[in-house]
Amino acid sequence: MTEILVQTGADVAPPAQKVVEHPAWTVLKDAVEEIRPWQSKDGSIDFAAEGAPDRATAERLVDRVISAVEELAPLLPHNADYHKALVEDLRRWAEGGFAVPDFLDSLLVFQPAAQRADGLQHLVVFPMYTQNGNPDRNLEAVVLRMVWPEWLAELERTRYDNPLFCGITFEDFTSGYDTNSAVLFPETVAVREAPERFTWGGIFCDREAARFRKVTDAAVGVLGLELPDDIREMVGDQERCQQAFVLWDMIHDRAHSHGDLPFDPFMIKQRQPFWMYGLEELRCDLTAFKEAVKLEADGVPQGRDVQFAVLFDRMFRFPVTGDRVRNYDGLGGQLLFAYLHKHDVVRWTDNTLKIDWERAPQITNQLCAEIETLYRDGIDRPKLVHWFAGYELVSRYLAPHPGSRWAKGPEGLDVMQPPRKLVDDVLPDEFPLSMFYEALSKKLKNVIASTRGITAESAERAAA
Repeated sequence: MTEILVQTGADVAPPAQKVVEHPAWTVLKDAVEEIRPWQSKDGSIDFAAEGAPDRATAERLVDRVISAVEELAPLLPHNADYHKALVEDLRRWAEGGFAVPDFLDSLLVFQPAAQRADGLQHLVVFPMYTQNGNPDRNLEAVVLRMVWPEWLAELERTRYDNPLFCGITFEDFTSGYDTNSAVLFPETVAVREAPERFTWGGIFCDREAARFRKVTDAAVGVLGLELPDDIREMVGDQERCQQAFVLWDMIHDRAHSHGDLPFDPFMIKQRQPFWMYGLEELRCDLTAFKEAVKLEADGVPQGRDVQFAVLFDRMFRFPVTGDRVRNYDGLGGQLLFAYLHKHDVVRWTDNTLKIDWERAPQITNQLCAEIETLYRDGIDRPKLVHWFAGYELVSRYLAPHPGSRWAKGPEGLDVMQPPRKLVDDVLPDEFPLSMFYEALSKKLKNVIASTRGITAESAERAAA
């Protein structure tokens, strides 16, 4: 039995058994997996559909889930109120004939950001979609641990206040997380109405680190890139990479609501061209990079690691991951590489990639400054003019598709339409991959595909 000491404020909880080692976890997981295929996209169960069970069978399985939750709950006294509300939501779903699920009551009670103690376990069960994973609101069960070491807590207290951020790692999960999803967000849960505000957000740093290590190692080999000794050691160290990612994530998440922002920080309620989303995500990553440079200068060991995590994940994985339909994260990675290439920080010569390690921080921060200037100037622009300015910044470094109407500027579009209508004129792939990335994509596609569902433990097993 694995034991931990959980620090919660001034109190120390007694040693706790790992939830995934308790027999009730297997019962719960198996029951959820049996329910999931019966659910429709909205999470309901249509008993008239082909392959659906009778209602009594579904009720028995929900009872099994409830019993397992109640059996596991004593291991997690800090989640007592959530598990009680969860049981009530599960019962209500079954009693209502398995219509569209509504787990708002249990979602409101679940408050992991209020208990950020390193190593603290959580058992989470919700009908939800998993971002970059399963688009349907299926029932999912996840056991996770909080990542909140004292050095990170101190940085959050003193430099990067982000009371809603939760660094987390996987213990085990159902099929919706056997995907590329590396987040646990409350907005993905099926509820009758959205809460006035969300009070937490979790990012699985273990999956991000394991994926980063595998893709970076492959890219370095394909490109013949010579790494500094300390960075080569970092890529080989899962725990060290997890520390880099949890710090990167905390600063990135905070950056969405800091700085000059001429629009809704997360752009949730706005329809915009995908390059604006790409610039926003890249801005937040480059903000993390800029802060990491400062942290390194201040003697924080994770600072240098964050810089290389941002550079390598953005340049090697993002551009060649996923399809080319409005791939805003891919676009941000393309832009970073092109910017560094045009400023002679990266060179692709003789089938070998070379990086000017000394100039990389300066020029990367320079790109961050260009995006920040775009945002600051955007405060005084109409929305459509701002979109064109964003397009101009990106197209300064990336070649637009020859058939693009947006590339022709205002003359190529019916600018008398509302701005949101002009989004329809954006090509699925406004900025196609360069020849460099087309070649790299072919070399890395199998490696990237193999990272689906990866965790630190599965990566170790594969390596062995």
